[in-house]
Amino acid sequence: MHFRPTFLVLLLGVLALLPPTEAAAHPAPFSYIDLRPGEGSLEGAVTVHTVDLEHDLRIDEDATLLDRSVLDGQYSAIANLLLARLDLRDADGARLALEPGALEPVAGDDAVRLTFRADGKPPAALSVDAHLFDYDPLHQTFVTIYEGDEVAQQIIFAKGSTPQTYYAGSVAGVGAVLATFIPAGAHHVLIGPDHVLFILGLILMGGSLRRLTLIVTAFTLGHSITLALAATGTFAPHAWLIEPLIALSIVVVGLDNLLRKSGERDLRALFAGLFGLIHGFGFAYVLREFGLPQAQLGWALAGFNVGVELGQLAIVVPVALALGWLRGRSPNVANRIAVGGSLAVIAAGVYWFVDRVRNLAG
Repeated sequence: MHFRPTFLVLLLGVLALLPPTEAAAHPAPFSYIDLRPGEGSLEGAVTVHTVDLEHDLRIDEDATLLDRSVLDGQYSAIANLLLARLDLRDADGARLALEPGALEPVAGDDAVRLTFRADGKPPAALSVDAHLFDYDPLHQTFVTIYEGDEVAQQIIFAKGSTPQTYYAGSVAGVGAVLATFIPAGAHHVLIGPDHVLFILGLILMGGSLRRLTLIVTAFTLGHSITLALAATGTFAPHAWLIEPLIALSIVVVGLDNLLRKSGERDLRALFAGLFGLIHGFGFAYVLREFGLPQAQLGWALAGFNVGVELGQLAIVVPVALALGWLRGRSPNVANRIAVGGSLAVIAAGVYWFVDRVRNLAG
């Protein structure tokens, strides 16, 4: 079907005369919060559309918050509503007391802006949660945190979003990052049975201190590389590929223990480095769920890696010492334990591989 130009002009003219729909009349479902931590206080401002406030405050349709007299009359209600829905907490979980300041109309944007402050030195680790107008499932709140005149971090809160933590760009902020991510790295290794079994599989056959150190170092280098790649968004394969490969790496290590004959080349350091690349992507998925502070990304990655190493050492050192002692006292018993442990490692790896592939197929 072909339209003549005169018909198109006529059609556009008719559409322009039609009354706006409700969606078109409603401004974009966004709110904005600026936070400025200072030396002795935290200053802030929240800017919201009048239509959202008028909805939640049940203000009469004939009134508008752009009217100065109406706005002044609603000051307490607006301040209480907005500051109750902005949740700022310190590292101990204590909520900051926010004091409302000036309330001004932003006529050109059909919005109002409320300033506020929290007295006292802002925490080095500031938890932020902002869900201002959940009645609208499309509503989003944009939070911008400044250090001086520079943007330090930006966060978007939508329906269902969880609290995010801002770490100050100071010595105290770095300390807060490390205090958060070092325990997180150690905790993830210690509660992750697949990572634990992989490490145990690598050291079951024993070896000199130099050999075991080389194995652990190779694994560290491998997972550190891919963890950084994934955390920075440079390269990150999907979990459906990585999780089965992690299980397969456990099987390979167990089989190598059983099939390697005396005098043959010890490939455990090579396996540790290669499969460490795969495990690093697995660590990255945990970090992604945990939430990475972009302004302190380097310190967060370093802290998480240190935590992973501490978790590994908590496993490697006592097991290696116990197996070394046992080999000195009863080599046959130690060998049987190594063989039995390798079989258990293989069985667990096969189970996880089949289960993860089946979940993928389902």
